[in-house]
Amino acid sequence: MLNCSKINKSLACATKAGRLTSSWPASVRAVSSSTEQQRQHPLSKRSSNEAEVVIIGGGIVGVSTAYHLAKAGVKDVVLLEKSELTAGSTWHAAGLTTFFHPGINVRRVHYYSMQLYSQLEAETDQPVGLHTPGSLRLITTPTRMDEARYQMSRAAWCQAEQHLVGPEKCLELCPLLNMSTVLGGIYNPGDGHIDPYSVTMALAAGARKYGAELYQNSQVRATSQDSKGIWTIVTDHGELKSKHLVNAAGFHARDVGKLSGLDLPIIPVHHQYVITKAVPEVVELKRELPVLRDLEASYYLRQEKQGLLVGPYESAENMMLCTDWYDNGVPDSFGRELFEPDLGRIMPHLERAMEMVPAMQNAEIQSVISGPITYNAENAGLIGPVEGPLNYWLLGGLGYGIIHGGGVGKYVADWIRTGEPPYDLIELDANRYGWWADRSYTHAKSRETYGLNNAVGYPKEERFAGRPTKRAAQTSALYDELKSAGAEFGFHNGWEQPHWFGLTEEERRYEPSFRRGNWFPAMQRECEGVLNRAGVMDITPFSKFEISGPRAGEFLDLVTANRLPKVNRTCITHMLTPRGRVFSEMTLTCLPADDGQQKFRALTGSGSEMHDLIWLKDWRHKLRFQDGVKIDNVTDSIGCLSVAGPLSREILQSLTSESLDAGSYPFLQAKQLQIDGVDCLAIRISYTGELGWELYCGIGELPRLYKSIWRSGQPLGLVNFGSYAMNSLRLEKGFAMWGAEMNCDTGPLEAGLGGFIRLGKSADFVGKAAVAEAKLKLQQDGARQLRMLRVDSVDVDPEGNESVWLDGKVVGNTTSGSYSFSRGHGLAFAYVPASLGASTQLEVDLLGRRVPAVVLSKPPLLPEQARKKTPEVASVGSGQQ
Repeated sequence: MLNCSKINKSLACATKAGRLTSSWPASVRAVSSSTEQQRQHPLSKRSSNEAEVVIIGGGIVGVSTAYHLAKAGVKDVVLLEKSELTAGSTWHAAGLTTFFHPGINVRRVHYYSMQLYSQLEAETDQPVGLHTPGSLRLITTPTRMDEARYQMSRAAWCQAEQHLVGPEKCLELCPLLNMSTVLGGIYNPGDGHIDPYSVTMALAAGARKYGAELYQNSQVRATSQDSKGIWTIVTDHGELKSKHLVNAAGFHARDVGKLSGLDLPIIPVHHQYVITKAVPEVVELKRELPVLRDLEASYYLRQEKQGLLVGPYESAENMMLCTDWYDNGVPDSFGRELFEPDLGRIMPHLERAMEMVPAMQNAEIQSVISGPITYNAENAGLIGPVEGPLNYWLLGGLGYGIIHGGGVGKYVADWIRTGEPPYDLIELDANRYGWWADRSYTHAKSRETYGLNNAVGYPKEERFAGRPTKRAAQTSALYDELKSAGAEFGFHNGWEQPHWFGLTEEERRYEPSFRRGNWFPAMQRECEGVLNRAGVMDITPFSKFEISGPRAGEFLDLVTANRLPKVNRTCITHMLTPRGRVFSEMTLTCLPADDGQQKFRALTGSGSEMHDLIWLKDWRHKLRFQDGVKIDNVTDSIGCLSVAGPLSREILQSLTSESLDAGSYPFLQAKQLQIDGVDCLAIRISYTGELGWELYCGIGELPRLYKSIWRSGQPLGLVNFGSYAMNSLRLEKGFAMWGAEMNCDTGPLEAGLGGFIRLGKSADFVGKAAVAEAKLKLQQDGARQLRMLRVDSVDVDPEGNESVWLDGKVVGNTTSGSYSFSRGHGLAFAYVPASLGASTQLEVDLLGRRVPAVVLSKPPLLPEQARKKTPEVASVGSGQQ
């Protein structure tokens, strides 16, 4: 029986102590110092009421943004803080710093923050309190070992050092561990912790050094924007005019957003941690302990002077949301205050910590901190420009604000300065939650996410709280139809989209795994059905925009890189950044329009709806097309089905009087026609690479359209298929995917998109000059190129971001992958040195094992229209090379 008497006694005393201000660490007490210095330069005495950028919020994120803008030379940067710098979540944060993150590009945020913090003291002559004893993520179950190997397969090509270590090394790094359950750990040597107050004050000193002005006790009361895009920010000390407005207000961000008519899907949660008094076993150590993360028990533990700091993440049932703040706003008086601790919620985690680190069993508690941190549905920040108001920038929902602070401040500062993101960070996109992310969804998902903070991170992971959303309910009739057919759904931007269809009880459930899952037989059946007969898939989640007006064509010619399609024709095109990076891929169709008007429908990925929409609207503003171009988001009003396979023409022909033969309906043709009485825009195109059509209709007509196609296709062996099969089919044809093979980290030429980039067209499209310059450098030493790899996978298939090895060295990374049922092996796209020719033998790291791979000269299966000209060596679905 674990002896908890002393710690329980200390916890009881801590509970009675209320807010425990007398027990806070010295760095925290420093926040309570005199406010005289804050009042020396009130905003009311500022010589000008104009600024280039106004930042609301004086936590680490806002101060970091001010620092980076000013350091880069932006003039008139003003930061407004309602009380004192660090007074929100920053001052009471545990201050953990780590290079680790499951998201590849979020690691870049962490890496930059760590590099910045390590040199900030020398730059500003202000202490930051950085400790780098490393960190150890404990592995205590076989599943956790799989998770560790999965993460390690993605680490070798990233910047920071990371190791998978055994039990002996774990004990060497942390002699206080009880090793009875420890199987190993992920060790990051450069990790540690930092004093949140000190590092923020150092950033503030740097911001002032470079010319930014930081005003405390300056609460923002109102914000508005005029017709020219200029912001007016009203405070108690006067008004400011600004071109850019940055909301970095932490747990006040939702209230600040409301001042501009925004309903931000973020909510503060209660997070608690305890700090012990000196622990004899810690005192005896000759070096600082690494930060421990016991994922299975859901807590972190680090050394705090000669004691220990332990921070649990309670279960979804026990954790506390600030629902009253979400509904009624944060009290004006709340800044440096804390909540009353509720130690019953965290006691199970503390008991697990005492089992893992027995030295804690006789420790006495010095402090219990219970304060607000801001969450959203995924605990992944909302970063970047917001759709709607012009030049409104959000840095909100950052549950890990200290480690994110340096990196996201730099990221947004660069985007403000240059007009484009410095690299891809769509997983933190500020607009990824639409109107459907209402109160119920936000609360359910935030509760779930906090409770699963340390849950096993599976590939192809699904979480189910808050689903289906109100957006998905719009197609509830089709949802029910597909569910009854065995659909297992995935979450796509508020929609429910089938991932696969289970025909047996075994297949009809979600069973996450690091290996091939229970969906694998269904995926095989669906791929073979589409390749040999036909399949139907709901692709309604595609984003759909209509761009119209007398200057619509002129506008699109400047923001897309391909030649525009003619009326009733479709093309694949890309929106590039000024640096020549791939911001978006779209299918663009020219529709018939009235005299003097032009009309196009743009289709983009489900996960990039607002990401792409705001880019279009921003360039409409920059290029001065407001009066001649209208951009409408019609995603919610239009449903879509994909019908593909060699028998798709026969199935659809029985439902329409319009001839669908190849002569009258060539590839990329778009026509308005009726399918069994349903009006559709039918485009002859399919992401499967097989003969097929995409059928767009009013969303209310989608169930009727589906049922008609299903009835017609049953005698011919029509199958339902989902996104897993679609992914395998498109990879076989060598079709790249935005967000994987191409994004803001890649240029179109290295991504193999040269055929879609028309440098010879007369329009000086965005990114044209940069791509022309990149073309000259493509063959230089060190250049990388997208290649397709055959991967000899056995029970684990590539899916993206795995390290690629050659002769014992990492030479690249995969971007996406799958098993190919028609070829009988795994396939992956990968970025590798351009000098590597076809047949080069490589290795791909799959779950800790380097699997043989080879560079292919071309995709293994030609698209349908190309196969007619060049017959395949092997029959479709034969499983032979």
